[in-house]
Amino acid sequence: MAKNPSIRLSGLARCLIGEGLLTQESAEEATKQSTNKKVPFSEYLVSNSIVKAIDMAMAASVAYGFPVFDLNAIDKEQVPKGKVSTKLVNKHHIVPMYERGKRLYIGVADPTNHQGFDEIKFHTGSSVSAILVEEDKLKSLIEFYTKEESAMDLEGVDLDGLEDINDDSGGGGGGDTVGADDEAPVVKFVNKILVDAINMGASDIHMEPYEKQFRIRYRQDGLLAEVASPPTSIASRVASRIKVMAQMNIAEKRVPQDGKIRLRLSKTHSVDFRANTCPTLYGEKIVLRILDAAGAQMGIEHLGFTDRQITDFMKAIESPYGMILVTGPTGSGKTVTLYTALNILNEPEINISTAEDPVEIQVAGINQVNVVERTGMTFAAALKAFLRQDPDIVMVGEIRDLETAEISIKAAQTGHLVLSTLHTNDAPQTLTRLSNMGVPVFNIASGVNLIMAQRLARRLCENCKTVEKDIPDQVLQDFGFKEEEIAAKPTIYQAVGCDRCKKGYKGRVGIFQVMPISEEMQRLIMDDGNSIELGDQALKEGIDDLRRSGVKKVIAGVTSLEELNRVTRE
Repeated sequence: MAKNPSIRLSGLARCLIGEGLLTQESAEEATKQSTNKKVPFSEYLVSNSIVKAIDMAMAASVAYGFPVFDLNAIDKEQVPKGKVSTKLVNKHHIVPMYERGKRLYIGVADPTNHQGFDEIKFHTGSSVSAILVEEDKLKSLIEFYTKEESAMDLEGVDLDGLEDINDDSGGGGGGDTVGADDEAPVVKFVNKILVDAINMGASDIHMEPYEKQFRIRYRQDGLLAEVASPPTSIASRVASRIKVMAQMNIAEKRVPQDGKIRLRLSKTHSVDFRANTCPTLYGEKIVLRILDAAGAQMGIEHLGFTDRQITDFMKAIESPYGMILVTGPTGSGKTVTLYTALNILNEPEINISTAEDPVEIQVAGINQVNVVERTGMTFAAALKAFLRQDPDIVMVGEIRDLETAEISIKAAQTGHLVLSTLHTNDAPQTLTRLSNMGVPVFNIASGVNLIMAQRLARRLCENCKTVEKDIPDQVLQDFGFKEEEIAAKPTIYQAVGCDRCKKGYKGRVGIFQVMPISEEMQRLIMDDGNSIELGDQALKEGIDDLRRSGVKKVIAGVTSLEELNRVTRE
């Protein structure tokens, strides 16, 4: 009979007793001591030389049917760091070893720790398979895994202490509030989702409730990927928490709402989120756009310009007057490009004002205005106000109507540098778009200095990209390769995929068409030239269109033909 029946033995302890490696009394004493010292049972046994690591692993292998894996056979650098937080790794004394698809393989010394497996499955959204390893080698790998913070690791962030400047329990408008004790897990879960997205470099977070699933996805490098599938029962509480943080009305669930969240991660680094809710059949879908000001301070050399494009762009923004237009679809990086320019120009002696819907990146030293149509603060109204305040540089978030276009052009003609965006497919079409809006052609010709079209293409992973062989010359010609480029037999790389990237890609690079308005183009505009004629003139002047710009990125090994076709499909 046991001396201390109140002590509950783990499955591993009972296994070791069954294999004759521990007595009932020694197992109970080891369980008591490991609990008091807050160390894993297996670690206590090995560190105190009660059971050898290899003997314990072999006993568990026989009892539970797990083969023993030698951790000396793996490359520590290939371990998927950041997949599981260091808090969970230390809590359950397990470590991720590798992943295949949606299955995560974790090293364990105690294969009976089902609670740990379930927690990791919940937090990662992956299926979990245990691999039995020796305790001493597992401890060494855990020390390596936790020695520095990784992308998904929240150890360096106080989840309870994260500051959001809008967090006001009374600011949501009342409704389905829940007691603080009930909400604490949801608060931590939401904070984890936000911080993980920042650390993984995501641009958007999608929280989508369905009948039998609550799906959370991040947009990384332009594509969405599922990162978690928490219980559907918490979907409404997650929505309420987001709405409180964004100062929305949590009682209103029938109409879309907009809000903003700011998380202060440290004394020097804060990140803004633009939040939007939309009622769906099974609850409110929430989309959060991550607005990290650090992204707009990377420097022009990192955007992806060629040398000539940098020269043309810098010449345009250093001009004392004129208009610079950036065009491209939503998510093509227009805002980052414009703020890169503004950061270059932002000096104490320069007065800069911006009107945006909404302000996405807050920058000290720049006067920024949120456009709110329902209150009468339109782009045109903001622009009129700016011109009465002695501006040097004005940025208009988007030219949507004739009034805004005319005021912007006139400002560019009267000694101001004006930056703005339009939604067109390429640079030449932007000029005809302004003409179609009703702007006189002579104002376009004299007011616009430079037009830039852009796209974002995924970068090939440097760790796993491989040479794509046997590409027919006709295929390269169809992509826009010149005859001399094809004759030179360029090395074309393709995506493969590894533990360090997403399907063979890691990060993004800009593809640009930077078109200064030359005197010949001004003549074409005055003669009502169409976008095809303007495009032909640009090619004559040696200006790469988006496709040619992308081809150069492919030849340089930066991206693939497949990705070029995706972002510049004609």
